[in-house]
Amino acid sequence: MNTPAKPITTPAVPVELPDDIAALKELVRQLQEAFERSQHQIEKLEHRLQELLKARYGPRADRMDPAQLLLFARELLETPPAPEPEPQPEVQQPSRPRSNPHGRRSVSKDLRHERRVHDLTEEEIKCPCCGEPRAKIGEEVSYQYEFIPASVFVIDHVRPKYACKHCQGHVAIAEKPLQPIDRGLAGPGLLAQVIVSKYGDHLPLYRQEDILARHGVDIARSTMCGWMASCADLLAPLYDLMKKYILASKVIHTDDTPVPVQDDQRDKTRTGRAWVYLGDDAHRFTVFDYTPNRKRDGPAAFLEDYCGYLQADAFAGYDGIYATKLVTEVACWAHARRKFVDCQKSDPQRAYVMVAMVRLLYDVEAEAKNLDAQARAKLRQEKSLPILEKIKAWLDQEQSKVLPKSPIGEAMNYCLNNWEALRRYTEDGDLDIDNNAAENAIRMLALGRKNWLFYGSDRGGRTGAILSSFIASCKRHRLDPFAYLRDVLTRISGTPLGQLDQFLPDRWQPATFTVTPIN
Repeated sequence: MNTPAKPITTPAVPVELPDDIAALKELVRQLQEAFERSQHQIEKLEHRLQELLKARYGPRADRMDPAQLLLFARELLETPPAPEPEPQPEVQQPSRPRSNPHGRRSVSKDLRHERRVHDLTEEEIKCPCCGEPRAKIGEEVSYQYEFIPASVFVIDHVRPKYACKHCQGHVAIAEKPLQPIDRGLAGPGLLAQVIVSKYGDHLPLYRQEDILARHGVDIARSTMCGWMASCADLLAPLYDLMKKYILASKVIHTDDTPVPVQDDQRDKTRTGRAWVYLGDDAHRFTVFDYTPNRKRDGPAAFLEDYCGYLQADAFAGYDGIYATKLVTEVACWAHARRKFVDCQKSDPQRAYVMVAMVRLLYDVEAEAKNLDAQARAKLRQEKSLPILEKIKAWLDQEQSKVLPKSPIGEAMNYCLNNWEALRRYTEDGDLDIDNNAAENAIRMLALGRKNWLFYGSDRGGRTGAILSSFIASCKRHRLDPFAYLRDVLTRISGTPLGQLDQFLPDRWQPATFTVTPIN
């Protein structure tokens, strides 16, 4: 928590200056120190104001002029521009679809198509010249999307009862199919819809209450809240299984974000914490965890049995995990770069130089994007390490020229204090230069937080973490989370714990309907 800055006091200037030269020198020294302190505080306040204004009104992306960055980087590193490559014969490369094309897109082939023929009348078919019927020579087809609103219906589970007329007893009745919630009113499809709507589409339960009311169904939001808790309890063993596989990863990405939590002991919400953990490509699951606070106990408990690389920000709570020597720290260059971007108002020259050098590191990553891990590590050793050495030399040289507590000084200290972790990504091709994967994953909760506003309790935080984990993991495997959850909630009650692997998103095979891929 930031404490208010102490007001700066300057020594009172006497009306009559002393005649003693030593006393005058001491007075000038005090005034100089007071002036420097005031200037330093003004810089910090201006930097904090710029950060607040940028967070409130500024653009989301940290952008600088690429040409200007390149100028700074080449000038500093004294690297001559690469010679123009000799012209090579043109090779036709297969065209790759744009990730986010504009304009009209092709109609999906996975949807049901309803054919409607708009034909001429018998009179219109006749030739206007001879009056004979014209022959069909083809047809013209155009496409149009249509929408049928979701419908809610009631399933009447009817179980005939049988009795022996001769014995006047021995009544028999079929067993009722296992349900996600015993004696619950909601079927698996409705439960899946409420889960995806809240944690995937960020619709609070009070809005869903209104939506269901438009369909003629009166269900209180408190009832749906209980449904969510019951579903989380039902899916908890599968959630623990995903966590187990994530802990088998060579590399785990993690990040955290604050979440408001209601507290019966207070008139306002308190701050809980949501954490995200991403497994590597061999264990492609995304798991969220909830803790009542940001103490180190949360990540320490989650990563208790982990041995491998952990890529995260420089949160001090991870220090105890790294101290075990089983977990190796990998820092994030995006975090380091962002601190210098924030300094472009207070110290633009040094900020531009550092951001330019980081840009050169990312240029190497762009070149290594399509390489395997071994080739990527080799390229980093050849190209990234020399850049990192010059960055380190520049930081050591410039650190002595700036105030340690100034914005630029704190940015430099961040890099130097975490230098070994910042350069560690060059040691292994399976490591990333930054932690953007985790930041993008945690954004799902940050966006939802703006809509459902808070968790109702610590148990509500755990419920949200479990259900959000399945939504995020489905998206990572490009599965329709509704189809996945509807099928899993239908079958999981009758499945032994030893067979839950079949419901993991990377192994799931639906029983009654096909997977709907997300385009």
